[in-house]
Amino acid sequence: MQDDYNSTSDTIIMNPIDFTKPSENESMPPWGHSDLEYVINNTKMTEQSKNHLWKYNEDKILKDIQDYVTSTYGSHYCGHQPAHKNIQTIDLMAAKELASGFCQANIIKYGSRYGDKDGRSKRDLMKVIHYAMLLLHFDGHYTRKDNGLSEFR
Repeated sequence: MQDDYNSTSDTIIMNPIDFTKPSENESMPPWGHSDLEYVINNTKMTEQSKNHLWKYNEDKILKDIQDYVTSTYGSHYCGHQPAHKNIQTIDLMAAKELASGFCQANIIKYGSRYGDKDGRSKRDLMKVIHYAMLLLHFDGHYTRKDNGLSEFR
């Protein structure tokens, strides 16, 4: 059986056709377990996958989303004065209970223009996902207290 082991990862890349356990003579990974996880449904695991069921670059997409969201905190949508540098327009909308509707409207806006304005813009999809994340917050699924912060009052 063909298997590759990378010492920097707990992931083993297995041949997706061979579902048998290694024989006594085959080498074992350094951690010494005999119960190795095998590929199910002919899906090949990769070193990059953190969740072995993911097969559509979800880990890379989540990293891109994280980078995109982080970039919004240094953008022109934040205040410029030191006392206001962390206040975004959406914070003002939240104070007036407008944030949820604003997020929903932007999900529709950026989702519906995908493929039309600027072609199939990855940035438009990043905005849809970011506004969906914000909507999860403003509709009460998560709170600032989950981040160790207090709510605006």
